[in-house]
Amino acid sequence: MFIINCKNYDEVSGEKITKLVKTANKISKKYGVKIAVAPPQHLLSKVTSFSIPILAQHVDDAKVGSTTGFIVPELLKKSKVRGSLINHSEHRISSKEIQQLVMRLRKLRMISVVCVKNVSEALKYAKLNPDYIAIEPPELIGSGKAVSKEKPELITRAATAVKSAKNQTKLLCGAGIVSGEDVKQSMILGSKGILVASGIIKAKNWKKIIEEFAKAMI
Repeated sequence: MFIINCKNYDEVSGEKITKLVKTANKISKKYGVKIAVAPPQHLLSKVTSFSIPILAQHVDDAKVGSTTGFIVPELLKKSKVRGSLINHSEHRISSKEIQQLVMRLRKLRMISVVCVKNVSEALKYAKLNPDYIAIEPPELIGSGKAVSKEKPELITRAATAVKSAKNQTKLLCGAGIVSGEDVKQSMILGSKGILVASGIIKAKNWKKIIEEFAKAMI
C-alpha cells in the first residue's frame, strides 16, 4: 500500500485534488501498485468516484446523530470513503479511542491505518489487528530525511513487532521519504508500503514522483 496524505496543503486545494487523484489512479493501474489518497477532509467528496481508495485523515469515535463537528465512520462509509488514518502524529488521540475506532472500522469493512511514533506503540496497536501500522518518527516528518536512512533499525524492529502480533496487520513506513531509493530501502528493511505527504504534495511534477515511488515498490 502506498498512501498519499495531502494534509491541508494548499497545493491540493480546490480542483487540484482531482488532478492528484487522477494521476495516482492512472499510475496505480499502470504498475499494479495499490495507491490510496487521503485528501483534506472538506475535499473528500470531490474524489470518491475514482477506483483507488480514498481515506479520511482522521475519524472520531462519535455516534451518528447529535455530534456536531465530529467525523463519523458510518457516514464516511455512506459517502464512499474507504477508511481512515488514525492517531497521526499531528492529530494524536487516546489509546481507548484508537481501540474503539479500529473495531468500528473493521466492523464496517473499512481500512484502518494506525499511525505510531515508535516500536512500543507499533507492538501495542498491532495487537488490535488494524489493516496497517504506519511508523513515523515525529522529528523526521517533513524533514526530507528518510527514516529508512536515518533510523533503519526502527523499521526492522517495527516489522518484527508487527509480525509478532500474528495477524493480518501490515507495516507502512513514513517520515522524510523523498525518493524512490528511500522507498526501496524501506521495503528492503521490512515495510510493506509507505505513507508519504510533503514528498509527493510539494513535488513540482506529481506524475514523475508518484511513478518513481510506485516503481520502487515493485
